[in-house]
Amino acid sequence: MDPHLLRTYVTVARLASFSEAARALGYTQSAVSQHIAALEQDLGAPLLTRRPVAPTAAGERLLEHAGPLLLRLDAARADVARIANAPEHGLTLAATPTALGPRTLAALPAAGVTLRVLTRDEIPGAVATGAADLGLIDGLAAPHDPLRLPDVAPLTTYAVAEEPVCVLLPGTHPLARRPTLRLGDLSDARWLDAPDAGLPLAHLRAANGGRGFRPALRYDGTDIRTLTALSAAGHGLTLLPSSAAADVPGAVAVPVTHPRLIHRVELLHTGSPGGAAAALAAAL
Repeated sequence: MDPHLLRTYVTVARLASFSEAARALGYTQSAVSQHIAALEQDLGAPLLTRRPVAPTAAGERLLEHAGPLLLRLDAARADVARIANAPEHGLTLAATPTALGPRTLAALPAAGVTLRVLTRDEIPGAVATGAADLGLIDGLAAPHDPLRLPDVAPLTTYAVAEEPVCVLLPGTHPLARRPTLRLGDLSDARWLDAPDAGLPLAHLRAANGGRGFRPALRYDGTDIRTLTALSAAGHGLTLLPSSAAADVPGAVAVPVTHPRLIHRVELLHTGSPGGAAAALAAAL
């Protein structure tokens, strides 16, 4: 299967237009049509309806494969280029907001760093394709268990931090005076859904057998201060690593003791990092 044809197909399917795909790819519309026809002939199945432009059942199945396939190709290209062109350069670090604890921030080099705050889903791909030299990704896990990461490319991962988790509540909340809390007792509470700033509700549901934790408000940003301010104002509870939940004005952080869960941060890289990336990896 020709990856150029596959990229054209993905673009047409995403934009639902042959002409828009041609503009996005820098091709003529007739070239885009030829690419789609060639791919359909290669696979022996129609992939798109034409009016409206939409994937067929076979096309939908191909889209499921296309993303990981194209990402692996980009990762392979970046990996070869990284080996062939290894001049010293600055450090690009991709991280989730809650992976950037005080120890990590203190370990950053004094100059030459680009810090990109990305979602958990974006970081493995950014590292695999060379958009970032290192990645820091976090999530909920049982003590000493690794995080479950998508298989986008051969990545080296290892833990750099583990800490307890806390539920952040308004100071006036009936449970704010509790010394500890059980996560299952909070499954029917009002929760903030902030997948890119806090620990996703899907992680909490998984820890609770797939039940509960319905969102009262969704926050699509990445700023932890906004998230903690929303919780302090009574818009919903949120689960955070203990270091991120400490000293929030108007809120109380109560440790979760059951089930046994920790906030785990893992470092991701490809191959053997050099220069500033190697120094930061060693420091972490």
